[in-house]
Amino acid sequence: MLHNQLHAENPLGTKPVGSLLKKFAIPSIVAMLVGALYNIVDQFFIGQKIGELGNAATNVAFPLTTSCVAIALLLGIGGASAFNLALGEGDKKRAVYYVGNAVTMLLILGTALSIITQILLTPMLKFFGSPDKVLDYARTYTRITSLGFPFLILSNGSGHLIRADGSPKYSMLCNLSGAVINAILDPIFIFALDMGMAGAALATVIGQVISFLLAVRYMCRYKTVTIARHHLIPRRKYTARILSLGAAPAFNQAAMMVVQIVMNKSLAFYGALSVYGESIPLACSGIINKVNMVFFSVIIGISQGMQPIVSFNYGARQYDRVKSVYKLAIRSGFIASVTAFLLFQLIPRQIISLFGAGTEQYFGFAVSYFRIYLFFTFINCIQPISSNFFTAVWKPKKGVFLSLTRQIIFLLPLIIIFPLFMGIDGIMYAGPVADFLAAAVSGALIISEFRNMGKHPLSIRPD
Repeated sequence: MLHNQLHAENPLGTKPVGSLLKKFAIPSIVAMLVGALYNIVDQFFIGQKIGELGNAATNVAFPLTTSCVAIALLLGIGGASAFNLALGEGDKKRAVYYVGNAVTMLLILGTALSIITQILLTPMLKFFGSPDKVLDYARTYTRITSLGFPFLILSNGSGHLIRADGSPKYSMLCNLSGAVINAILDPIFIFALDMGMAGAALATVIGQVISFLLAVRYMCRYKTVTIARHHLIPRRKYTARILSLGAAPAFNQAAMMVVQIVMNKSLAFYGALSVYGESIPLACSGIINKVNMVFFSVIIGISQGMQPIVSFNYGARQYDRVKSVYKLAIRSGFIASVTAFLLFQLIPRQIISLFGAGTEQYFGFAVSYFRIYLFFTFINCIQPISSNFFTAVWKPKKGVFLSLTRQIIFLLPLIIIFPLFMGIDGIMYAGPVADFLAAAVSGALIISEFRNMGKHPLSIRPD
């Protein structure tokens, strides 16, 4: 009776899936775009003020930002998925612990990463592939931005929990406010106050603090359940479930970090052996990857908007609605993917020119990197949406496997092997091969899942 009553009261189980996906995905897309713009805005102004070495420095420091996103996804999506699955089963009492435990762990891990980065800053940046002439710029930028890690992680992770509570617009507001502050302060600090890299970093941290304060304000007034102090105390059975459900998107980010570190080292090494030198490939790769993140933010936003709808309906055993949401998400992602593919193929030089001037060798490498490395952009929506889908339906092992296909299983070996025979061009050709293989594996797993959905008993309760 209680299950049926809660199901009837929750629009996730009754409203048309198209309107629900629009309601949840659009704010999520905006929030993800805003997160990508944090880095794009810094890259734009740093490129104008400092140039190639400054852009290379932000690329070297970027694995730490990826680490923050990984932690936010691990606990944010993990907590949100567990929360919505529990609500779908009609268990509010258990659901609130997932939210409270996720918030506490976000704060703990964010603080720990900040402290570790401050202590090990220089060795970490060298490990990430920083050439000597880039190191001072990277050190200045990262020493300040690492102070904002707790604010960044808690605000980003809480965004998923806020969206799971049925408030996707407020989640978007948290990210948007911080990004606007960052965009306003960047030119003031970098140019007007002549603070350079330090100014870009300080503007970023201030924006993150604003987002953090808005997120905390909402979490104190959560709508679906009331969060009390005892819900914030970590308990193993809840944190274990959160970590298992958030593992797939977190591993995907961690894989990106690992690949980026190897990529930076490879670009610097093989770049030094080519006509480009070691800094041009690093600078171009950093810019292009962050531009690609703008496209990818749309895809991730769609997959995150899909999550509460899929989780609730899977928990409520409404499998036709679950399948419909996934198919609609893939169609939407494909439109975005084709649009990005056309832009990357048709106007790559115009895009890279937005981030400062450079030599003909600089632009030549950038254009080739855009067109070759990102050639299969038009199918790149399949793997991330499918991976998040398996997380949302409590199939974390499949979600984790898919999250590792593109970055670790395929791309990482290829960016090591291909350059042995093709030099720096091998790094570029590794990208489309990995993209194609990851999409093919994802499609096969989804087809199998749809055929077997609902044939086995559903059990998502902690032991």
